[in-house]
Amino acid sequence: MLSTTCRRLAAALLSLLLVLGGPQGLAAAADGYLPPTETVTPPDTSGCEQKFSPSPAIDRSEDVAPGETTPAPLPVPEEPVGGPALGSCDFVLPAGAPALPSDISAHAWLVADLSTGQVIGGKDVHGRYRPASTLKLLTMLVVWHNLPDFSQTVIGTQEDADQEGSKVGVGEGGVYTVQQLLTGLMLNSGNDAAYALARANGGFDKTVADMNAAAAAIGALDTRAATVSGLDGPGQQTSVYDLALITRSALLQPGFTDLLSTETATFPGFGDRPAFGIATDNKLLTGYPGALGGKSGFTDDARNSYVGVAERDGHRLVVTMLGGSQHPRRQWMQVASMLDWGFAAVGAGLNPVGRLVDPSADLAAAASASAAASLAAESAAASSAASAAALTTAISPSSAAAASPAGAAGSGSASWWVWLLVVVSAVGAAIALRRQPGQHTGLTAGPTEPGSGPSIT
Repeated sequence: MLSTTCRRLAAALLSLLLVLGGPQGLAAAADGYLPPTETVTPPDTSGCEQKFSPSPAIDRSEDVAPGETTPAPLPVPEEPVGGPALGSCDFVLPAGAPALPSDISAHAWLVADLSTGQVIGGKDVHGRYRPASTLKLLTMLVVWHNLPDFSQTVIGTQEDADQEGSKVGVGEGGVYTVQQLLTGLMLNSGNDAAYALARANGGFDKTVADMNAAAAAIGALDTRAATVSGLDGPGQQTSVYDLALITRSALLQPGFTDLLSTETATFPGFGDRPAFGIATDNKLLTGYPGALGGKSGFTDDARNSYVGVAERDGHRLVVTMLGGSQHPRRQWMQVASMLDWGFAAVGAGLNPVGRLVDPSADLAAAASASAAASLAAESAAASSAASAAALTTAISPSSAAAASPAGAAGSGSASWWVWLLVVVSAVGAAIALRRQPGQHTGLTAGPTEPGSGPSIT
């Protein structure tokens, strides 16, 4: 009786799929991907409303502690990082570019070739938006360097378990390796794992300072971290351009691509809870040919953010999106369509609209050294500056064997922002140090968009 009922239900579902979408709809349901079927009007960013800082918060997640002031906007470089065309707040497309997918709903996006450092196209490339959990890529970049022994163990605390938003399942008294926490951070976007790793790295404030120093070292001048998880915090921001820089630097780290491409893993239990399985929440990895993975995020203020990476015909492309939505298609499907667009543009041999900068090791070291000198009175700042100086060698593409010639060529002309990097490093570290403990989890969970997953990731 049960099997007969199941067969009838399956037949009814099959008929419904065929009626709604025909054979194409059936195939789409099988692999999860749906092609564009609607045309949407892209958000108008031509007025550069977010040139200096993100839009005002809609909740209290960015409230500062009593007696403190809201961080000032980061300086905007006089010359756009990556080339003059990238200073536009609107679309930046190469001549002869293929038609864009019809339903890209993100305020800002960028497509770049990580193999060459060329920026293929974008929209509001340096506009400043909240990163949500895509910021975890910067957290992982810092941890990758500062905690190189991935077998090192970290004991879970109740404070880890109490973190807001998405969690992997860290519990008080649980024993976890750095590798396991990184895996939980990537696959399940675990805010509990992020906090545990920050403790292992010397604490929340130090890790935030390290993240800001690392961003400055790679030329990500639109980025300021205020939390280690991507939960919104005072002054926190990034750009689609900076997310591409961060992703490129992360992928240069040995073993990072393997983590990015991991689909399933076993995570340790704690107390009476046994070990359990976890699986990636990144649908691009399992639904797009050649995908290496990526990172998604969502908060009420940030909306949907995404980083997706795929490889084809010797080219490794990254698509970054900020201020996005899950409509009219899931964001990973929009990213997949932009990857198709990017590979088509590369195949057509179109001229790039800009490049991903590759600051020299000397430039980044100068910024870190100056930041250390200006904050010598603060022990945590001194520790952060030392970490940042060491980070330079590890995360700068110019020091890696896989560095792109295009990126390296740009570092010699970057002298105009030497002092800007100094200021960014110093201000970022000082802001992190002035923050009071317990002020980084002010966001209250809110409703999600359909299909978007947890409201805070």
